[in-house]
Amino acid sequence: MLDLTVGQIRRAADGWHAVLRIGTAEHRVWSNEPPAIGAHYIAELPFDGDFEERAYAARRLWRATNGRTAGPAFRDLSKQRRERLSEAMRALDAQTTGSTYRAIAETLFGRKRIPDRAWKTHDLRNRTVRLVQTGLALVRGGYRQILRRGRTGK
Repeated sequence: MLDLTVGQIRRAADGWHAVLRIGTAEHRVWSNEPPAIGAHYIAELPFDGDFEERAYAARRLWRATNGRTAGPAFRDLSKQRRERLSEAMRALDAQTTGSTYRAIAETLFGRKRIPDRAWKTHDLRNRTVRLVQTGLALVRGGYRQILRRGRTGK
């Protein structure tokens, strides 16, 4: 038996958007017609810059509706990458509120790891500066590169 929960369904200018929860996986679908119980649906995928992601998502939805495990989400971020992005945003938040690079580094990496001398040339200072720069790049639209990782442009 299929464990399907229909979450939010909303009408928008471009059609109907729905969130389906099948098992533990969440699937987002779009239709140009209102959804109907018992109807048969097809997946129509344009050959555009997002084709690979759309095909992967369609396959995951097909697997889930046929009682199989959906599999991992397309291009999940690694734990290390998620932690680095989180550190970058924390560093940027601290910098925009007036914290020094040294204070940011002490918060992120611990006071014991920060030297009393040679701070200007220390590895953790350089890493802190790079984290702030990464945070700035994300805020300026670089987060889109995370979503479209692995290719350039649209």
